Amino acid sequence: MIGKLTGKILEKNPPEILLEVGGIGYEILCPMSSFYEMGSVDTLSLHTHFHVKEDAQTLYGFISKDEKILFRELIRVNGVGPKVALAILSHLNIASLMNAVANEDDALLAKTPGIGKKTAQKLIVELKDRLAKLELHSVQHQPITASSSNPNTQKASQALQALGFKVKEAEKMLGAITDNSLSTEALIRQALQNK
Repeated sequence: MIGKLTGKILEKNPPEILLEVGGIGYEILCPMSSFYEMGSVDTLSLHTHFHVKEDAQTLYGFISKDEKILFRELIRVNGVGPKVALAILSHLNIASLMNAVANEDDALLAKTPGIGKKTAQKLIVELKDRLAKLELHSVQHQPITASSSNPNTQKASQALQALGFKVKEAEKMLGAITDNSLSTEALIRQALQNK
């Protein structure tokens, strides 16, 4: 169907943008992560997913092909529709989502608006094997494995979020730390210094 669109941004009204392509204006729903990456550009290319229901036809757009792949995996889960999948991708970046599923962190998934504890557990059960086999295009989106990272990083990230930092801010602050032997408290302290 419609796999990719490149055009001029006419309007931004999160989560929707109006993209003019060849004189036609497409209304496209995007996750907040795509809005952050757009910045203030005038022209934009989006990987798209065209979703058809009996009462609506909706176009979803993503800056990266990896987000589109993950979106399609999410909507394959029973009980997760495109709007919930969009909320998940707005709340968690690709690496965070993949790590939450790999580490069975249903509490982090349940923080997404519209996702309860049971849905989060269902997501983990249904996605764990599929996401492990998934080949993403960007290396930075590959999940962090326990052997290559500090096991306290996840606890430190949750603590930073409890202090009011967004998921992406917490990950960026912790991502700058290379010492994998630090305790959770030391990670938090150093992350706050990296801010």
